[in-house]
Amino acid sequence: MFKQILSKIPRKSSKSSENREHKNASSAGLNASSSVRKSDVGSNRTSNNQHNMGANGASSAGQNQGKKVSRTVDTMMNGVMLSSYEALPSFRDVPSSEKQSLFIRKLNMCCVLFDFHDPTKNLREKEVKRQTLLELVDYLSSANGKFSENVMLEIIKMVSVNLFRSLAAQPRENKVIEAFDVEDEEPLMDASWPHLQIVYEFLLRFVASPETDAKLAKRYVDHSFVLKLLDLFDSEDPREREYLKTILHRIYGKFMVHRPYIRKAINHIFYQFIFETEKHNGIAELLEILGSIINGFALPLKEEHKLFLVRALIPLHKPRCLPMYHQQLSYCITQFVEKDCKLADSVIRGLLKYWPITNSSKEVMYLSELEEVLEATQLPEFQRSVVPLFRQIARCLNSSHFQVAERALFLWNNDHIENLIKQNCKVILPIVFPALEKNARNHWNQAVHSLTLNVRKIFSDLDPELFEECSLKFQEDESQEEEMRAKREATWKRLEEIAAEKAKSSEPVLVPLILPARTTSGL
Repeated sequence: MFKQILSKIPRKSSKSSENREHKNASSAGLNASSSVRKSDVGSNRTSNNQHNMGANGASSAGQNQGKKVSRTVDTMMNGVMLSSYEALPSFRDVPSSEKQSLFIRKLNMCCVLFDFHDPTKNLREKEVKRQTLLELVDYLSSANGKFSENVMLEIIKMVSVNLFRSLAAQPRENKVIEAFDVEDEEPLMDASWPHLQIVYEFLLRFVASPETDAKLAKRYVDHSFVLKLLDLFDSEDPREREYLKTILHRIYGKFMVHRPYIRKAINHIFYQFIFETEKHNGIAELLEILGSIINGFALPLKEEHKLFLVRALIPLHKPRCLPMYHQQLSYCITQFVEKDCKLADSVIRGLLKYWPITNSSKEVMYLSELEEVLEATQLPEFQRSVVPLFRQIARCLNSSHFQVAERALFLWNNDHIENLIKQNCKVILPIVFPALEKNARNHWNQAVHSLTLNVRKIFSDLDPELFEECSLKFQEDESQEEEMRAKREATWKRLEEIAAEKAKSSEPVLVPLILPARTTSGL
């Protein structure tokens, strides 16, 4: 009995030591195996921790096995030993039944990220990945069957790992303050673009492919995926933003279920840009997408779309970096007015609200946009805002900056606008006549002077009696202003004389303090 018990004791001890050895051997096999299969690349990485671009740090493959083992094992990147990072067979070299499996293995292989900040590092592996990405693009383009759910999962996983990353910090913190200078600067190019470009091309072809079933793919191209794509629009690299613009537009067209969410997410980006940061690189591209979307809005316009115009698009005129995206913004605004002419009054008053005071270059852009809006404006909407509109135009006519005055005068060269002005001549002429008269007498620029005389002639020929009345009124106002000026000069001269007399006797000049009368209400 005792022999049986004693015989079991060493057997138990050896069994536990075997288990420990088995565990250590398994760990060593995971960390030091030099023949890792390409199909296991994706399973050996943690997808949630590898969305950031670049190397996650090279470490010794035998880190858990001591220094001796680590010297004999090549470095690892993203959980995969680079010594095993070899090209997989071409799709032409495998039978059709194995192509989908090979496609997934290649996708997993491309989930490995490399450090592009050091151009001399991992050259062979980078080229292997680039060639593999090109093969994936070709395979995707020639696919002749619907993509399975498993394949879509692997596609989105590979795309997410490569694209979704922290964008490089922007070194030019003052770029929005000097928007015109930024246009002359060289854009910051992403060092990893040789791989990023092919991944973007792969994603674009996947979204546009007729073999991509939108009902199935929407599980993976979901709200989270779209939101991360939108975050990338802040990239400094214009090549990346161009790809993102095309891809997001295709997603908007293919995945109808995501359309409201995409519009809402873009709204949020605009709100943050307008009211918080005034810093974003992709506003022009987002507006370009919206221009196409607005063009497809059904009539009558939904209240949601009108609110978007009033709360997001019109306030986009406020930031100082407006020149960077004004062309696209102007197109979106004009699209709304062409869709629903009743919105013209809101747009015109919105422009007047944000009209620049000291920025002449911005004023020229506002006037150009105003002309496009007025060209799509009908008479009833024009009459609602005619008074504040032409008060502002009159101020522009008197601008000492010749381009502002010239651009304002060019409004009369537009036949539709001239027709609107003629139909409201009795209201407009009294407002702009003083500005026209001052320009005709005193403006330093010859082109502005000539254009002013042409506009005066249009009004004179249209309604000579009204023109004469305005001329007499202007002369009366001038004489009254001259009288007021003479009185002010006489008052100041009298004060100077009194001060001079007091100065001789060193007697201070006392100015009585006149307090405002207090009301007794509420006491």
